Amino acid sequence: MRRRSILQSLAAGAAAVCVPTLRAQDDKSVMTILVGAASSMDFTARLVAQQLQEVLGRPVVVVSKLGAGGRLALNELKRAAPDGRTLMFSTSSLFAIYPHIYTKLDYDPVADFTPIAGVSWFDLGIATGPMTGATDLKQLMAWQAKQGTGAVYGAAPGAGSSSHFVGIALAQASNLPLKPVHYKDSGVGLIDLVAARLPMLVTGTSPLVEMHKAGRIRIVAVSGEKRSPLVPEVPTLREAGMNVTIQNSAALYAPAKMPREMVDRIYNAVMPMLARTDVQEKLAGQGMVPFPMNGTQLAGWLAEERRRYEILAKESGYVPEAL
Repeated sequence: MRRRSILQSLAAGAAAVCVPTLRAQDDKSVMTILVGAASSMDFTARLVAQQLQEVLGRPVVVVSKLGAGGRLALNELKRAAPDGRTLMFSTSSLFAIYPHIYTKLDYDPVADFTPIAGVSWFDLGIATGPMTGATDLKQLMAWQAKQGTGAVYGAAPGAGSSSHFVGIALAQASNLPLKPVHYKDSGVGLIDLVAARLPMLVTGTSPLVEMHKAGRIRIVAVSGEKRSPLVPEVPTLREAGMNVTIQNSAALYAPAKMPREMVDRIYNAVMPMLARTDVQEKLAGQGMVPFPMNGTQLAGWLAEERRRYEILAKESGYVPEAL
């Protein structure tokens, strides 16, 4: 009897352990992917949603929750249950840059979330206009050097963004006193660049392309490790002689403590789409390149990014802001 009781208890325990996995696989409830930024993030999130819906056989919706630089959406993710029903598609800025530009965050970038999958990366463009007449980065930086303490650059979307930090890194690499002029969006910065009120603008490459191809501005370099698919003729900053590489990732995240089998299932559902030519072409149209990483790899990449931005912030004397 004692042996039978033990076996029954073990069988009941094993069945209980299997229940979450079975439920996760059979769950047909709506999965929500939060997005805290507009434009290319929303576009790519919808590609991910379509893929998940086809593979997992459950409805997947993308919900834009804009505001506070993406923190509104991130805090909703933080409060959600780790049951696979609420995810977020986000840039790396919230996890790598924000810890160094705010005095106190209302979330822990590591403990409060579960990285699931890297999807794409995108770079930033460094552009100039009629004010400088420069045709490459060397000429642009030579023009800036002549301005002395009046050397400035535009950063969109503003203080603490990756655009701002590209400018900080360029100032350090060139030993020039470049000062930022912050813009909430690239559109206003472009207006000033074309009107010769601004010598240099750092922002996402995609918004610059149309005017670059029309000859109204010139993208002299991009910030990523590789050339942008949008302007393959434009060199990277490293190729142009500046030892600077900064790029953003776009990835899928879940609340903390999501079961490993759920994480793996979602990751395995997303990855095949990054090998498809049609998806790669759609990403390229947004200035993005596939960035396939599992959760562990993504967490490691974010840790390296946090360290890099911490060094940049400290060396530049960046003063964190209060939330």
